Amino acid sequence: MAGKTVAVMGGGVGGVVAANRLRQLLPREHRVVVVDRNPIHAFAPAFTWVMLGWQKAARIVGDLRHLRRRGIEVLIDEVTSLDMERRRLVLTRQEVPFDYLVLSPGVEYGTGNVPGLARAWTFYHLDGAEALRDELEKLREGRIVILIPSVPYKCPAAPYEAALLLDYYYRKRGLRDRVDIRLFTPEPQPLPVAGPQVGEQVLELLSAREVWFGPRMQVQSVDQDARTVTFADGSQVAFDLLIGVPVHSAPRVVREAGLTGDKGWVEVDRDTLSTAWEGVYAIGDVTHIPLANGLPLPKAGVFAHAEAEVVARNIAAQIEGRPESYTFAGQGQCFLETGYRRAALVQGDFLAEPEPRVSLRAPSLFWHLVKAGFARWWLWRWF
Repeated sequence: MAGKTVAVMGGGVGGVVAANRLRQLLPREHRVVVVDRNPIHAFAPAFTWVMLGWQKAARIVGDLRHLRRRGIEVLIDEVTSLDMERRRLVLTRQEVPFDYLVLSPGVEYGTGNVPGLARAWTFYHLDGAEALRDELEKLREGRIVILIPSVPYKCPAAPYEAALLLDYYYRKRGLRDRVDIRLFTPEPQPLPVAGPQVGEQVLELLSAREVWFGPRMQVQSVDQDARTVTFADGSQVAFDLLIGVPVHSAPRVVREAGLTGDKGWVEVDRDTLSTAWEGVYAIGDVTHIPLANGLPLPKAGVFAHAEAEVVARNIAAQIEGRPESYTFAGQGQCFLETGYRRAALVQGDFLAEPEPRVSLRAPSLFWHLVKAGFARWWLWRWF
């Protein structure tokens, strides 16, 4: 049997897990190739720790090039186009032909053409979290506005976690009575995909910590000179520090290849993550998987990880002539840190019918320690 090439586009959670599992399952005559323009994989759930100066960036990263020690080919290069007809990735310096392709490129960050949004601070990437750390250290009074400009966005709990951790951060510094924290979102409630009960629980957490919550607020523009945000209903809010969630979209090369559907994301079979192209799968944040309640599956690392396991095992089965037997179950969880060395846990079955069954476990020291331990274990396990 001639050796096959499985190309993995993207070195995020899904790409790293898929490549590792494929290499473990496939004989060495088959190639596993990972392509990413950035050699550094950053553990995103820890970005809020970096933002607050509780963790050094160097402690939450892995080097994709270390995967070469496991027999995985790693190309640090940018994919400039996807040639689906010729079945190859076109990079800046070479081309990678593939028999199977795992699309795991994550998302592209932008402003959604919202004037002034580009100058907002953000913790949604590692450089932004480090820069924001310095700004938070300098701010001793004023109003912090956390702005969600559009949906969907990665890790839906992250902005709420950031608000609660900022409350704790300024209380520890004895400045909370001088710092106002407000969060605005176009969503009707926190974590709408999790259902009204979980949303109400998060609202109670915010209220107890005096974090102002503004639902159904669609940003129209940001005036950085006047330090105001204007919303679609004409209302405005002033800020001293603006923290924004970037507007998310599928990466340009994915869009230009015609792989995105009406929702702007890659449509996949929700059981196998297969696309309309034979032997091409998509996992993680670039996908759109509709749920029974009409909302999409959240963009979160826990789902990218599970999807990668399914795709890797099924590709290995195909190559070795065995029947595919793995399907994506849709179960997942995420931590919602609340400060005071406490964290809540949101977990459930997101593919359940007639609607997702999701619950929130109350904040506790146990879940905080589990998250801290998981971060260390994950990087050790996969790198």
